[in-house]
Amino acid sequence: MQEILNRYIDYMRAGRNASPYTVRTYYNALVGNTTRGTQKGFFPFLVMKKIGSLDKVDKQTIRDYIMWLMDQKLAKTSITCKLSAIRSLFEYLQKEGLIHENPLSKISSPKLDRKLPSYLTHDEINRFLTMADSSTPEGQRDCAILELLYASGLRVSELSHLKISQIDLHTHEIRVIGKGSKERLVLMGGPAAKALSAYLEEGRRKLLGKKKTDDVFISRYGQRLVERRVQKIVKKYAGKMGLTKKIHPHTIRHTFATHMLDGGADLRVVQELLGHASLTTTQIYTHVSKSQAKKVYLAAHPFAKEKTND
Repeated sequence: MQEILNRYIDYMRAGRNASPYTVRTYYNALVGNTTRGTQKGFFPFLVMKKIGSLDKVDKQTIRDYIMWLMDQKLAKTSITCKLSAIRSLFEYLQKEGLIHENPLSKISSPKLDRKLPSYLTHDEINRFLTMADSSTPEGQRDCAILELLYASGLRVSELSHLKISQIDLHTHEIRVIGKGSKERLVLMGGPAAKALSAYLEEGRRKLLGKKKTDDVFISRYGQRLVERRVQKIVKKYAGKMGLTKKIHPHTIRHTFATHMLDGGADLRVVQELLGHASLTTTQIYTHVSKSQAKKVYLAAHPFAKEKTND
């Protein structure tokens, strides 16, 4: 099974051109990634059930695995992720002629409880964007990161892999290579362009020193900032600001989308800017806007808090 797994991972990287994050997530879903407690990967489960070959896996095996994960109190989102990885693996096996029937063909994932994405209010994001000290090279970089995340709605992976050649400061446009290597054009406003320009002209040059790279956001060692480092930067300034709710780069992306729709932007325009393949994914932000509208109404309208008499 290890040989088949290696071939599948190579297929994900080369054949499907999957992102490193997707490859890592699927690999961990199949083999497990915890060093404490019960191992919950699919392959360890097969070993536990003494199933030594993938062609021996049937629908009942998958159902048993789902029930076992639920008994382990695993979140529905985690179970869905694992099933996606297993489904992808068996689609590959079927394509390669290694199995005749996909055991997941008629098995659906658990229905998820749809949660509204967290986002920052206008006041919170305005204060958040002032947290970085732009008098230092790293502060200029961090200021540009925060401004650009909010101005463009970029994914953290897209920002981390951003190249100088993708940016046009004159037109305030960025050519982004998103999921599935799909290219799209995103925009940034004046504050983000100004912060980015200052960083590129001053802070980045000092951080880069004598090294050469086309990466936009770099560390003090002149190396590309990886996604996890960007996440830590965002968390750092959220803590500095005193926010109690969890803030990560995707929260800023949610904030961008919500504020765009609150401001009257067309849903399909927001879909294009975010790089969503399906409009359904973008539509969740319309629920956020409605929820926010209700909160504003209840807080502002003089009759909203009055009780009615039956």
